[in-house]
Amino acid sequence: MMMNVCIVVGARPNFMKAAPIIWAIDKAKSAGKAIDYKLVYTGAAADPTIEPTLFEDLLIPAPDAFLGVESVSLNELTGRVMSEFERYLQKSPADIVIVVDDLASTMAVAIVAKKCGLCLAHLVAGTRSFDITMPKEINRLVIDGLSDLLFTAGAGSSSVATREGVELSQIYMVGNLLMDTLRVNQSRLRRPAVLRELKMEDGGYLVLTINRKALLSDTVKLRELIETLASAKGAVPVVAPLRDAARDALAGLRLEESGIHVTAPLPYLEFGYLLSHAKGIVTDSGNVAEEATFDNVPCITINSYTEHIETVKQGTNVLVGEDSALLRKAVSDMVGGQWKKSTLPERWDGRTAERIVQILLEQKPRGK
Repeated sequence: MMMNVCIVVGARPNFMKAAPIIWAIDKAKSAGKAIDYKLVYTGAAADPTIEPTLFEDLLIPAPDAFLGVESVSLNELTGRVMSEFERYLQKSPADIVIVVDDLASTMAVAIVAKKCGLCLAHLVAGTRSFDITMPKEINRLVIDGLSDLLFTAGAGSSSVATREGVELSQIYMVGNLLMDTLRVNQSRLRRPAVLRELKMEDGGYLVLTINRKALLSDTVKLRELIETLASAKGAVPVVAPLRDAARDALAGLRLEESGIHVTAPLPYLEFGYLLSHAKGIVTDSGNVAEEATFDNVPCITINSYTEHIETVKQGTNVLVGEDSALLRKAVSDMVGGQWKKSTLPERWDGRTAERIVQILLEQKPRGK
């Protein structure tokens, strides 16, 4: 009997983790396995964060369905996604629902899946900040608590789930899906035109990315951190592909005069090149820190925690919180070539999706 899998994505970065699952399912189908999938995006088809080339760059088709939910209020978004996803399942039944990461939309889908009696799988399970005031922390607790299959990226995340009472038989340390995507696309990366326009050489620039809402809303702290970066980096130029919210938060700082060049967001394959050929990276993104570890590029994370502590313990990542003094020292070490040695964590080997699909095939389809 056919195993019908519904993969639900709630934001652009989630597609990078869903793509390897799609490749692995297609490979299993080609080998005669009875498994198929549908890809669902909770947002709109016209979402401005999704560039026209994204799905081509990721070697996947566009989503089979867009739920079209766009909302500022997290509670309103949760309710609307629940309603729309329930309606979708009535038209397109599934045996297993896979949700990615820890968004409000992810939690909404998880709740509906379990209310419909479906097997629920959580990609990147077991991540915690241990700060219950964070909306995402609540989402993580709810999703992991509901999930039948918890796919973790490392031993630390697996132990978190175990301590919270999840049965060991439900937890699978499969590795990091982002590594699958990076390995496949490593040879396909494209050098962005902005590097030529700014006359920057590979290995001779830093990359800055800022996207975390809590940091963007604290403009005083944000400006202090950016000014610290500008003074600590010396003559090394910085490329900063920023979205509108970050650009607005940094308006009036005269960044160009300090050698920080703000650009429009880059397509996936160009952004990957930018990161992999940088001298160092300053970011508030967990995904970017994971890519930096894969690329063996020094990385500073402006946050007090990371979803994957492996990037700090074994990888190239250093946490500085929102402490300007720590940021200054780290940037000075980065531009001075004084950085720690790194290795890839266990099972970050590019075969995570294969392991996941094998586990999915071992599940019993609903009512079959």
